[in-house]
Amino acid sequence: MTATNEGNCTLCEKIGLKKFTKENIFYYYIPLNGLLNYGALCVNVINPSLVAKMLPGKKDATNVLLLSSVCGGAFYVYGRPHLRHVPNLQRGLYGIMAAGLWGMGSVLGWAVLKSLIPKDNGLATIAGLVAGVGIVKVAIDYVNEIDKLVAKK
Repeated sequence: MTATNEGNCTLCEKIGLKKFTKENIFYYYIPLNGLLNYGALCVNVINPSLVAKMLPGKKDATNVLLLSSVCGGAFYVYGRPHLRHVPNLQRGLYGIMAAGLWGMGSVLGWAVLKSLIPKDNGLATIAGLVAGVGIVKVAIDYVNEIDKLVAKK
């Protein structure tokens, strides 16, 4: 990796990542890590045998993946502009609640989806990932709309 005069990583810029600052670490990279773990959680719930093959020796990665997803989601919500006026503790609780409902609701949704799909691990995995992407897209759009309403005031 090479750096420019401003301290930005040119490789990072090329692939669309933000430079490492305290704010970006908390409100971009931790949520991004949570999002990656959310995708892995989806595959783990829908097709646990695939994750077991990828992580030999681990009995069940569900709790770790869920915790990381919730952590990333909580930091994402905590850093949103519509909550900037809210005291830190309350913002943290809002973030944990929102991310916990998102993560646990997703796990429940994937479990129901898995029960409705024919016993085809490939099809189930694709359906789960598509559902997960849809959930994330709607959640991000929703939060962005709330931010827009606050910005208008």
